[in-house]
Amino acid sequence: MNHFFLKAIESLIVLVCYFVIKKISFRIINKTLSEKFIQESRGVIIRKVVNVILTLISLVFILLIWGVKQSDLAVLIGSVFTIVGVAFFAQWSLLSNITSGIILFFNHSVKLNDSIIILEGKDYVLEGKIINIGLFFITLETPNTETITLPNNIFILKSVKKIASKNTNLSNTTSNSTFNEE
Repeated sequence: MNHFFLKAIESLIVLVCYFVIKKISFRIINKTLSEKFIQESRGVIIRKVVNVILTLISLVFILLIWGVKQSDLAVLIGSVFTIVGVAFFAQWSLLSNITSGIILFFNHSVKLNDSIIILEGKDYVLEGKIINIGLFFITLETPNTETITLPNNIFILKSVKKIASKNTNLSNTTSNSTFNEE
């Protein structure tokens, strides 16, 4: 059998395994979301993270199949992590935004599609619907359909009032986020 043909079959097996594991993982995530009554918006983010991890693992396997040496792959991954690490430490606000994004995702009372009011003092109030919570920014859509992005580390320090939406039975809640650990 041709060496090239064997590598192509092995790569195809890796891709089939990727899609099977992805489908099984997404079913487990969907089942867990429905059983635990977790918001679907959290599921979207969890599925994205699982997809990225599975894609990277599959890519590593395909590179190994096609002859990339393990030591060369380790050097490449180490170099990428080093560059990313230096970039993060050169810009501390990036680290604080990522940390704040993780805190917002797991521990903050606001979630995607929540309508909120950010209290910026006596004279300035910012109102909007959360349309995205990313690693670095939170994106709001104002009642005037304007888009506003706030860095996560700034948002987490603000007093936020969640407005009960029409499709939930939640009462208005106020959350004063003053977590500042870097």
